[in-house]
Amino acid sequence: MHRLRTCAARLRPLTVSQTSQNFSQQRPAAGPKTFQPVRCYTSPVAAEPFLNGTSSNYVEEMYYSWLEDPKSVHKSWDIFFHNANAGATPGKAHQSPLSLAGLPQAQSLVGAQINVEKLVEDHLAVQSLIRAYQIRGHHVAQLDPLGIMDADLDAHVPNDIITSSDKLESDCVSHFRADKHWESGFYGLDESDLDKVFRLPTTTFIGGTETDLPLREIIRRLEMAYCQHIGVEFMFINDLDQCQWIREKFEKPGVMQFTLEEKRTLLARMVRSTRFEEFLQRKWSSEKRFGLEGCESLIPALKTIIDKSSEKGVENVVMGMPHRGRLNVLANVIRKELEQIFCQFDSKLEAADEGSGDVKYHLGMYHRRINRVTDRNITLSLMANPSHLEAVDPVVQGKTKAEQFYCGDTEGHKVMSILMHGDAAFAGQGVVYETFHLSDLPSYSTHGTVHVVVNNQIGFTTDPRMARSSPYPTDVARVVNAPIFHVNADDPEAVVYVCNVAAEWRATFHKDVVVDLVCYRRLGHNEMDEPMFTQPLMYKQIKKQKGVMQKYGEKLIAEGAVSRQEYEEEIAKYDKICEEAHVRSKDEKILHIKHWLDSPWPGFFNLDGQPKSLTCPTTGLTEEELIHIGQVASSVPVEDFTIHGGLSRILKARGEMIKNRTVDWALGEYMAFGSLLKEGIHVRLSGQDVERGTFSHRHHVLHDQNVDKRVCIPMNHMAPNQAPYTVCNSSLSEYGVLGFELGFAMASPNALVLWEAQFGDFHNTAQCIIDQFICPGQAKWVRQNGIVLLLPHGMEGMGPEHSSARPERFLQMCNDDPDVLPSITDDFAIRQLHDCNWIVVNCSNPGNFFHVLRRQILAPFRKPLIVFTPKSLLRHPDARSNFDEMLPGTEFQRLIPDSGPVTQNPAGVKRIVFCTGKVYYELTKERKAHGMEDMVAIARMEQLSPFPFDLVKAESKKYPNADLVWCQEEHKNQGYYDYVKPRMRTTIERTKPVWYAGRPPAAAPATGNKKAHLVELKNFLDTAFNLDAFKDQM
Repeated sequence: MHRLRTCAARLRPLTVSQTSQNFSQQRPAAGPKTFQPVRCYTSPVAAEPFLNGTSSNYVEEMYYSWLEDPKSVHKSWDIFFHNANAGATPGKAHQSPLSLAGLPQAQSLVGAQINVEKLVEDHLAVQSLIRAYQIRGHHVAQLDPLGIMDADLDAHVPNDIITSSDKLESDCVSHFRADKHWESGFYGLDESDLDKVFRLPTTTFIGGTETDLPLREIIRRLEMAYCQHIGVEFMFINDLDQCQWIREKFEKPGVMQFTLEEKRTLLARMVRSTRFEEFLQRKWSSEKRFGLEGCESLIPALKTIIDKSSEKGVENVVMGMPHRGRLNVLANVIRKELEQIFCQFDSKLEAADEGSGDVKYHLGMYHRRINRVTDRNITLSLMANPSHLEAVDPVVQGKTKAEQFYCGDTEGHKVMSILMHGDAAFAGQGVVYETFHLSDLPSYSTHGTVHVVVNNQIGFTTDPRMARSSPYPTDVARVVNAPIFHVNADDPEAVVYVCNVAAEWRATFHKDVVVDLVCYRRLGHNEMDEPMFTQPLMYKQIKKQKGVMQKYGEKLIAEGAVSRQEYEEEIAKYDKICEEAHVRSKDEKILHIKHWLDSPWPGFFNLDGQPKSLTCPTTGLTEEELIHIGQVASSVPVEDFTIHGGLSRILKARGEMIKNRTVDWALGEYMAFGSLLKEGIHVRLSGQDVERGTFSHRHHVLHDQNVDKRVCIPMNHMAPNQAPYTVCNSSLSEYGVLGFELGFAMASPNALVLWEAQFGDFHNTAQCIIDQFICPGQAKWVRQNGIVLLLPHGMEGMGPEHSSARPERFLQMCNDDPDVLPSITDDFAIRQLHDCNWIVVNCSNPGNFFHVLRRQILAPFRKPLIVFTPKSLLRHPDARSNFDEMLPGTEFQRLIPDSGPVTQNPAGVKRIVFCTGKVYYELTKERKAHGMEDMVAIARMEQLSPFPFDLVKAESKKYPNADLVWCQEEHKNQGYYDYVKPRMRTTIERTKPVWYAGRPPAAAPATGNKKAHLVELKNFLDTAFNLDAFKDQM
């Protein structure tokens, strides 16, 4: 049995024929996996031309059939396997060297060897031919509706693709040599083989119920499956079941049959998609709208995906897309009221909401309705997004993950995402790659996304041959083994079929899939743009191109599926709907952006979208709660769990701190998270290495030292009815992961979602998410978000990288006015928070950090929170808080005044130094060294924005004879100085100057020289405590 089993293994490493040997030398390819151990065979083996690596599957298949029933295979195979089993080498197995029971001694293959070899060669050649179509058929598919460009940017037809039986015949004729003998083509087949019947391998479904087909019919069916208007890329997938599933969907004869009702529905959807754009063009021909002309089949494509997904049990679909076709999707997929869309074109429409709003082709929408095909409820949301193409991708995935989390959908059966892309952006934007790499990570997977690429074959004015190095814009999807279905968008039936398959794939395997709609852009980048400047030949052809609705309508009329009258009535019916909506739109005088909200929070706000109150409960906890959380933080709540010895010491030290009623930074964070979890608030912390913490301070995930992958998260053992705690190390991505967490935070206000940068300056690779979504999100889209950014920051002498979280950037984007002193009222602090676009803090002690995290959830509204977190302070002996600072009645201190000797004689204080963060501890140390504890007051500004005007004013008045100094460790052109100086001046009504003590201006955030760092530190500390330092500047 073993000898028979290894028979096929002996046959692997050889080539089909001399022709294929030559080809393999020209184009080296990775060889197939071989059985172990690898052996080198002698010349009788190597001499067999029909034995090669790709043939082994075929030989094994035949061999197993022979084992079950020797009569089930051809006689030549029966003899071959008998001889091989008897010990003959593959090269001599045809000659029956041993007498076999049941076979006559005289039975020999010497005379018939050439015919047997030809038979086996031809069968293997046909198998290779089938495989070639499966691998490379998409290269010759007719994908471009314009017929002027190859979708893969290569006009060359692969040598191993025949593309027609005529091609096979012409190839053979071209190889007819002078000596009148046939020279084989690529597969060694000639025209005499076209009518031969070949047995089909199990790796194809072109036979349907038939197991044998003539070569001519095999080629025809392969062309129908792989070389028409659909190009299928899937053979790179390393899962056999998935490959077989796709083969069956596209190879089986008759799979693309549509019922009369399906065709009529498709035509109606094409009419709506086309006539919507034509209506807008007629009414507002000079307005930018980024219409869908040239890819009208996108609408039936999306509706098909949604219909099929709804049929499979999906109840919620979250979508993201660029601006092209957005209004059409809102109208015909989401079903936004047409009058709400049309009134957006009225320049006299007045804004009724807070904020600045956004252009119509950036707005989102949320809608729950009945799906008419499945008669089931479905919720559709299209995310608002900026012009930054692909930036919305991770945001959509994050929101999808959150929706799955909150409804307990652990496998993605109920909630899914659809992402639309442009061809140039899909290939060019790195965030696409980052998002794909989140697709199968446990804490980020949405269990399959359907990607739809609107492939205009142009990016603004850039030819695709200048825009990408890959054959297709979709090649990035191959990294996650996502099948890619290219389809000619001028064939609506092919589009709908592919989208059905894509939705089924997602429902079956819960993996990503890409639909590449190869289309064109009938107008320019926008309706005002002239594309003939740069693509004259393409646009000459486009002007001749008949619209896809018209072509499909004529096709159905010719088939008798609809009459011309029915076709024209369908058009007139939708035109009337648009005209009536246009009339109603004129009654709209006020623009309500909140009607375009993509992520509503039912029950969180009043009906008018305002907070239910403008008060914030106390953020303190009882001592019993603090002790309980501290005990969990300092223990291992799982039995027989061995932790690292160093971690044992850390947990013991935590226990000692709890006994002493103190917390360090890690415990302060633990107290905040643990208390919120006990109150039913989900906490999610994500980022690079956050489970342990970059600085090895957090340790929220404990690892068993003896059992691989056995972990314990003590935070999830806080209380019986607590909310779950999610802490997850992310991929090494900032742009994608921050976008994902932003999306997660959009889904519900009742979760604390935090993203921690490994070092503060790493946020700059996620700047797009910060600038386009987090900072202006509420102003543009009336959409609140409570995401927290933890950005480690501090000048520690470790060089220019890893030092600065660039606080100046965040402060520059704050929306408060530096020159206006607000009215100081009883609710000033909470009202400031309500009116700001985000909150920026730099806490100097863990107690205040604890309070600001709890305030983030207990406040009656949501704002992004930017926290500059410490590095050296994590273990600084003075950077600790007492339980007394965290008990009921305590709260976040926006400014911590000096409570030392200076309070005894305020009039005698010569200087008040305002600062923030870590530099406070260096200042107090230096003040003590100078013996100036009664002469210089130090106030810590914990909340930088919104600026604590009231507290700065009170602190300044407390010391009437003191000059004012702002001290920071950052360089003068960085950090906080440019933000705080004008606001401090406004606070004191410009009666005094605000002096600066800190590092001088510089291009880099910090020096790379340790000695220079210490010299700079000494210099600005000396300045801060030299009472005569600024006399020359007065």
